[in-house]
Amino acid sequence: MKIEFWGAARTVTGSMHLIEANGRRILLDCGTYHGARKEAFERNRRLPFDATTIDVVLLSHAHIDHSGNLPTLIRSGYRGEIVCTSATRDLAAHLLLDSARIQEGDVRRVNRLRERQGKTPFEPLYTESDVVETLDRFVTAPYDRPRTLFPGIATRFIDAGHILGSASVVLDVEVSGRRRRLLFSGDIGRRGLPILRDPRTIGDVDTVIMESTYGDRLHEDPSGARGLLLEMIERCHETGGMLLVPSFAVGRTQELAYRLDRLWEEGRLPPVDVYIDTPLGVRITDVYRLHPECYDREMSHRAETEADGDPLGFERLTYIEDADASRRLNDLDGPAIIVAPSGMCEGGRILHHLLHHAGRPDATILFVGFQAPGTLGRRILDGTRDVRIFGEPFRLEAAVRSTGAYSAHADRDGLLRWIGEVRERGSLERTFLVHGEPSASESLAAELEARGFPGVSVPARGNVVELD
Repeated sequence: MKIEFWGAARTVTGSMHLIEANGRRILLDCGTYHGARKEAFERNRRLPFDATTIDVVLLSHAHIDHSGNLPTLIRSGYRGEIVCTSATRDLAAHLLLDSARIQEGDVRRVNRLRERQGKTPFEPLYTESDVVETLDRFVTAPYDRPRTLFPGIATRFIDAGHILGSASVVLDVEVSGRRRRLLFSGDIGRRGLPILRDPRTIGDVDTVIMESTYGDRLHEDPSGARGLLLEMIERCHETGGMLLVPSFAVGRTQELAYRLDRLWEEGRLPPVDVYIDTPLGVRITDVYRLHPECYDREMSHRAETEADGDPLGFERLTYIEDADASRRLNDLDGPAIIVAPSGMCEGGRILHHLLHHAGRPDATILFVGFQAPGTLGRRILDGTRDVRIFGEPFRLEAAVRSTGAYSAHADRDGLLRWIGEVRERGSLERTFLVHGEPSASESLAAELEARGFPGVSVPARGNVVELD
């Protein structure tokens, strides 16, 4: 049995791990790599293996850094199945199509300039038609039900609690009369968050490939998210200004809708209109409504008992897809809440709302997600007041707040608890830490070694490991 690490190795994007067992080649995830533009361009277009030799793909969840290069795999000749949960398939359909549309639009704009310069035009990484062909390869499997892939090789998905449909992938392989069990964590969710169940583990595991995104830090207590959100809404109501929330379309937007709905049901939400202004977010929310099999107990209970049967919507909340309706929000005087992408203010409708509302001191910008270095969101969070929006200088006067309580990733303690449960339930021999920057992965590796975990390592891209 052999593992080749081809993505999310000493970095947090491009998840891609290749398992060879019993003469079969099994690919765990096939995500796009995000980094320096030239490097990302080369990595994403040139797979590090022959796609025609892959026998099956097991997909942990729909986020683009895990699923986004599946169309490239298909374009390169892969003709096997892509196995995942049904919720992952439905989310991936929207995310991959959205990714293709963005790429095609970006390439059209770039090629207009290249044409004027007499340069060879670029091609998108893939197109909508490539995505449609990719979706035809998807095969779904429910949680906790073993599925035979090939003679002597079976898989099972267990709930990872990260986003809707997310799974940790179990791979059971019979080798010379002995069963080996490999567990690929995917992205591990946080305990105690609304909507989804907590992450689970499984016993009798000897090898783990585990994410380490937040292996060197702790999150804010998720219980603080509710209080801060209510505080910001009350400020918005008192000042008459706008509360602007840059948000990602998957997971974060639905959690915000859920928390706002709960405040409404409890009679604690001030009389402020809420607008969720994201076409993709609207479609993703519809997918959330279609998959009650992923809900935790509280979400299931609320879906059954609320008068409208919808814990993701209420009387004062409006979901917006239409561009004209979005533009009309620019004329609002407030108070109101606008949730819009992108989560790091690098594009999307949030830029229009910042331009029209964040120049007033009665407005508030609330960041509910990580802001990567170099992004507009990070500059605003770091206190920069003179920024550029759509290339034009702009002076921010809005108050700025942030919270890490909404993260959908387990933090250091959550990761240690997860891997601790795995060790308690079996004879763990090897742990490979992936999906983390080197500082995070190495910090977590040192802690695991200090706690007596055997065979802990942080593989680099291209490393190949033979398992006994």
